Amino acid sequence: MERYNKHPKHFVAVDCVILGYDEGELCLLLYPRGFQPSKGAWSLMGGFVQNNESSDDAAKRVLKQTIGLEDIFMKQVGTFAEPDRDTEDRVISIAYYALVRIEEHDKACVREHGAHWWPISELPAMIFDHRKMVDKALLKLQQEAGYRIIGQELLAEKFTMLQLRQLYQAIFQREFDPGNFRKKILSLDVLERLNEKNMLESKKGAFYYKCKEENNERGLDRIVKV
Repeated sequence: MERYNKHPKHFVAVDCVILGYDEGELCLLLYPRGFQPSKGAWSLMGGFVQNNESSDDAAKRVLKQTIGLEDIFMKQVGTFAEPDRDTEDRVISIAYYALVRIEEHDKACVREHGAHWWPISELPAMIFDHRKMVDKALLKLQQEAGYRIIGQELLAEKFTMLQLRQLYQAIFQREFDPGNFRKKILSLDVLERLNEKNMLESKKGAFYYKCKEENNERGLDRIVKV
């Protein structure tokens, strides 16, 4: 223990890039920071890692407290450790991104924190290095979407091909050719077509799909390079 006491001690935090999807837009949950430094500025949801927690456990706790959900898709983005990243003290932060179906989160929890869903295309200024965390999280999400279908985390359990394409366009912030996208998705054999149609998309209706249970880590990079 004496050997450790010779070395500096730092705070360790987690910050959560909470992403949802609503009406064709990828959205980020931010809240106005309630304390100094930078009180009132827009911030990611976060907190300090406690003595009895791993960083994963701390992130799960923050997500539960913030949006009222457990067992949601979460992945580590990276560690942010610049000495001056927090103006109050030396804080090393481990960032995570989480994917949330917006209709399922606890709106009362979000209101309690004064949080707000922002479209990715209209993000406000954020504290410290939180924008860097968001940018790196989006890159990680695009990489994830490049090798497996992520519809089950952001869309409803059943979705049309149009809805899936619109999700991918929101993630990659660019258009995909409808015919090529459909052809390449179906060639991967990762979706199951349901005997049910959405009658609002066309006169004939559009079939609903769902992800096959064995889901699907099969070369979606072929799709995102269209």
